[in-house]
Amino acid sequence: MYQKQIEQLILLQAVDDEIIVLEAEIQQAPQELSDLEGRVASLKERQTQIDERLEVLRAQQKKLEFEIEEDAGKIKKSKNKLMMVGNTKEYHAMMREMDSLERVNRMREEEKIAIMEEIGRQEEGLKDLDKEAEGIREEYAAKKATLDERLDKARKRVDSLDKKRKKAGKVVPPPILGRYEFIRARISHPVIVPVALGVCSGCNIMIPPQIYNDLQKGKQIIACPNCQRLIYWQEHAPSGAPSVQDEEE
Repeated sequence: MYQKQIEQLILLQAVDDEIIVLEAEIQQAPQELSDLEGRVASLKERQTQIDERLEVLRAQQKKLEFEIEEDAGKIKKSKNKLMMVGNTKEYHAMMREMDSLERVNRMREEEKIAIMEEIGRQEEGLKDLDKEAEGIREEYAAKKATLDERLDKARKRVDSLDKKRKKAGKVVPPPILGRYEFIRARISHPVIVPVALGVCSGCNIMIPPQIYNDLQKGKQIIACPNCQRLIYWQEHAPSGAPSVQDEEE
């Protein structure tokens, strides 16, 4: 009976380990879609920022083009009037005015070129964001298409494991099963561990000699006095104990 209880406790632990993994997957799967949605939203925000930046740059470019064209017209008129100037003073005044307009227009042309280059960079960045967003949308669509199938498969597996868990629990006396559940709720796995050469493999601490002697007798389920995990002598480990898959067959 002792050997059967150890066997079922080990099986119970294997079932619980798999249930933990599956439940984590069930919780994580929708989160994967949520994370992708968050990435798409972040990209859209960055695209909006670039669009706003482009709007400002294009407005600046349009303003400069207007001012360049307007002053170019003034320069042209001044050149036409220059031939009709009656005295040197007026001639030099008009020349200074044209030089000033031409200098300002050269500065505007340089600023316009810089703005056009920046517009090009921003538009290229926008293309990269569009490409990245498209990739994420494709990944989202692919994951969403398989999500329901993945979740359904995982839930069915959990249901199947729950049945195996109940079956294994029937073999273990209620006090021992209650102790197992108590430990499982309070410490990380594993709950039941082997002892080899007097050392608990759960906490790696030597157990007292008397407890080790009792453990070797194989009469009752014993807990490690240090970590409180259920322990069994390694020599009592069930050879060929049924796995979770074996139990299903």
